[in-house]
Amino acid sequence: MQQAQKGFTLIELMIVVAIIGILAAVAIPAYQNYTLKARFTEVINSTAPMKTAVEICVQTGNCINAGAIVVPATGGRAGFEVPDDVLVPVGQVASVEVRANGMILATPAVLNGITAADTYQLTPTFIPATGGVTWTALGSGCQTRAAGAIC
Repeated sequence: MQQAQKGFTLIELMIVVAIIGILAAVAIPAYQNYTLKARFTEVINSTAPMKTAVEICVQTGNCINAGAIVVPATGGRAGFEVPDDVLVPVGQVASVEVRANGMILATPAVLNGITAADTYQLTPTFIPATGGVTWTALGSGCQTRAAGAIC
């Protein structure tokens, strides 16, 4: 009489190890990229108070000159009503400032795989028909890296 098999054969165990290895080879880089993008989201979100300040300035008519957004380049808040705690570096954010013509520049802290070159820049465009503002993101380092690059 033959006895029933009481375990896995060596080939079955090798197949399982190979499958786990392939999954790990794909999952680990994807997870690292995901975590960097999640950290960079903090930099993007830090621009919200500045965007609101520029939009309010435009809607009240204080920042419009000849159909263009004109904001003095005084650095920091550029004369906007922004709470002081917005300008304090926190977490992934080194600084956020409004520059000439309402351009907002957020510089990330050099932490956790994000570099100083991964700045996030927003440029406003005035829409005369609605009195609103559209934003164009430029030089957003972490988001615009070549395909396959981390982040």
